[in-house]
Amino acid sequence: MFVHKKDPNFFLTDLDGTLLNANAKPSDFTIRVITQALEQGAVISYATARSYQSSQAVVSDIPWRYPLVLYNGAMLFDPLEKRVIGGRWLGCERSNAIIQLGKSFGITPLLFALDEQDNERVHHEKLERTGDLQFLASRPNDPRFREVDELHCTETLRTLILTYIGLLEELLPLKTAVQEVLGSEVHIHLMKDNYIAGHYFLEFSHPEANKQMGLRLWAELVGCTSEDVTAFGDNLNDTGMFLEAGRKVAVANAHPEILLLADEIVVSNDEDGVAVYIAACIDGTHVNEVG
Repeated sequence: MFVHKKDPNFFLTDLDGTLLNANAKPSDFTIRVITQALEQGAVISYATARSYQSSQAVVSDIPWRYPLVLYNGAMLFDPLEKRVIGGRWLGCERSNAIIQLGKSFGITPLLFALDEQDNERVHHEKLERTGDLQFLASRPNDPRFREVDELHCTETLRTLILTYIGLLEELLPLKTAVQEVLGSEVHIHLMKDNYIAGHYFLEFSHPEANKQMGLRLWAELVGCTSEDVTAFGDNLNDTGMFLEAGRKVAVANAHPEILLLADEIVVSNDEDGVAVYIAACIDGTHVNEVG
């Protein structure tokens, strides 16, 4: 399905804070470098917390041709055939248990799921909280969003991720409660948001719905091993990807823990760190350095 030249370079990059600049866009330089690298046979794709629609809204100027790792690894998507090619879903029973626990703390999540036709859906109750409203406003006219009277997962939905947006002090008690009830039956990720001031994302998904497993599955699909992959990242949800990849490259603006895991640190996302690195690899001028 995914044909490439012999012995290519394999790159998998995060988007927000890594490939994208502070305005949540790729620069013209980044678009040009990655497009040319793809044309020259490099295997390049992205692994993001975003959906296909949300990610393509900002990076569609690049002609992606290899599988995309979406929803932090919960779904793999073929950008050429526009279809879901793999994923890990959180079952309805666990999804509804988390929703009910959230309600006991007075908050409800956004339920990101696939319907029976593999269409992406975002079900939610009436949005009134600042973080939820800003998140929705950043995705105008998004057909995935659907308001429901009472949020619950039905058998027609496959949960990709449950996302709570709020202040840290609001989300930590729920995180602790879910850990106590479900333990290893769910993957939990808490991360400061790049765009909504003072807000965090608390996300729940299948235990294997993470970027580490996403990178491993991606490598199988493009015909290489995890060791062959160079991963780029900046935030804590990239930790799994860094643990799995053969080479880990952090942008200078990365979280301190990501910087510590990196084999190499490049210039920041606003200075096109990912594109500069890839360009040097393609033209043969890059020399591996640690730190």
